[in-house]
Amino acid sequence: MSRSVDERGPGAPRLAPWLFLSPLIVFAAIFLILPLGFSLYLTFTRWNPLGAPRWVGLRQFEYLFTRDAAFWDTLQNTFVVAGGLIFIGMPLSLMLAAIFARSRGRTVWRSIFYLPQVTNIVAIAYIWQFLLDDRYGLVNRGLGLIGLAGPDWLTDGTWAMVSVVVVMIWYELGKNMLVFLAAIDGLDPQIYEAAVLDGASGPRIFRSITVPMIRPAMIFVTVTSFITGMGWFALILAMTGGGPRGATDVTALYMYDMAFQDLRMGRASAAAMILFAIIAVIAVVQFRLLRERAT
Repeated sequence: MSRSVDERGPGAPRLAPWLFLSPLIVFAAIFLILPLGFSLYLTFTRWNPLGAPRWVGLRQFEYLFTRDAAFWDTLQNTFVVAGGLIFIGMPLSLMLAAIFARSRGRTVWRSIFYLPQVTNIVAIAYIWQFLLDDRYGLVNRGLGLIGLAGPDWLTDGTWAMVSVVVVMIWYELGKNMLVFLAAIDGLDPQIYEAAVLDGASGPRIFRSITVPMIRPAMIFVTVTSFITGMGWFALILAMTGGGPRGATDVTALYMYDMAFQDLRMGRASAAAMILFAIIAVIAVVQFRLLRERAT
């Protein structure tokens, strides 16, 4: 008599889970693991796609660290973008979540703020280009109606970076707000009722009850905002192309230019590995520091 699956010994193979996971494993191997391994190999080579890779050891890293000022400029711009998402975007998302958590029509507002996430990012970039155009943009025209002269949003270096950060914050606002709304909805209403009976004001309740109790969500949003900000590419490419004069050029754009315009695949891969290491280290440090504060 054959034994059922449940009657097998502890060492017997269980093929069914692996069969269900096999498509995901194959996908990860082809599109994640193999490209990552190949990119790691390219960091130690000098390769033009028209020829064969030539082993150069650590020279690509040496060049980036000691002789390529453009790489460090783009890395600085990347940290500015990530910092804007964390220190400006996250508090705004939390504030909106607190406002809409107990308000009527929250479903409509959630849909409105989340709408950018389901819109094509290139289309968003072109729309904002039109809105922020120095001469014909609706933003400067609106400022002109109240007697203010709008700046050169996309052609002045300082204002171009401000514009990019503002658009990115606007784009991520709804997604982070939903995370905070879900965290706030998970809190026990009786805690708020007790605080109101004790005479606590709205700001005091938010500062002393809501914020400490949703710190896990804050940790999640902080880390994901940092990772997102460090990897922004499509919107900046379509909106400013890294200009003017490199003012909005970030490391992802630097890698794109190196790989597909200058055909320096090894140098682009080395820059990608440096960026990956920075993201991994800082994300782990952020997570541990915020988790320690939450305990």
